[in-house]
Amino acid sequence: MKPIKLATMDCKQVCAQIGDFVIESVLETGSIGCVIGLSGGVDSSTAAALIKTGFDRHNTQENQNLELVGYILPSGINRTQDERDAESVAAFLGIRYEIHGIENLIESYRLTNPEAFASHFHKGNMISRIRANILSTKAATENKTLAGTGNKDEDFGIGYYTLFGDGAVHISPIAGLPKRLVREIAAYLGLDKQIIQREPSAGLEPEQSDFKDLGYDYDVVELITAGLEQGFSEKTLGEHEQIVPLIEKQIKQYKKTYGSAKFASVQKVVEDVLKRHRQAKRKMKILSPPTPRIMLSYD
Repeated sequence: MKPIKLATMDCKQVCAQIGDFVIESVLETGSIGCVIGLSGGVDSSTAAALIKTGFDRHNTQENQNLELVGYILPSGINRTQDERDAESVAAFLGIRYEIHGIENLIESYRLTNPEAFASHFHKGNMISRIRANILSTKAATENKTLAGTGNKDEDFGIGYYTLFGDGAVHISPIAGLPKRLVREIAAYLGLDKQIIQREPSAGLEPEQSDFKDLGYDYDVVELITAGLEQGFSEKTLGEHEQIVPLIEKQIKQYKKTYGSAKFASVQKVVEDVLKRHRQAKRKMKILSPPTPRIMLSYD
């Protein structure tokens, strides 16, 4: 069976390319740097490290002062360790940062959206949108560009983000990197091993993890979406020798961890990933909304 190819990279080259992209984006809009939300996870930490590395290089060469500012916005759902990890990343990078607890702000939404509090899912997405509002307002008032922290698997693989929440950004520096390569470049940039290996979590629901929500990890997402891009059919993906043992192992792991399996078969996992991939494409269209073709006259 034809193998599914996974991407490799030269970390030094990719760091430079992402840094150049961010600098160009910032200068193009006349802003004076970037704002980023720091969660303590590997994605936000790596995105911040890439931006800071690029800014340092640019500022030295051009005698400018492009600045990266980190905002840590914990809610009552987040672990204290998350806040500490985010703060340690900001200190490691030497960037200005602020911590603002948002629990009181979340509670104020009971006045307008009490229905959201009846569901962890809707409350979690509301929290993400509250954070987005804070970050985008900070970016606007500081004349800075809001940098996103979504990776390729999450944003473009399965659309695992909140519309008008963590998806509401000006630029997405690590959107071209699958989770596997985000971890690789994080290690290259010297980020703490604890952060690199931390279990992915959106931090929007109690005891939430991406694996618990999805039933599989991002290695599965990368392999299936890469196979799809390389012309493999859904049926072939469900039988592929690279995919089958990986998913079977994760089905067993999920059952051992949570007491019951989320998916009954490899094929069901493949179907779920591809369904989410189609949804991801629809979400992208909403972020750049389609418009009708209309006929106007200027007589």
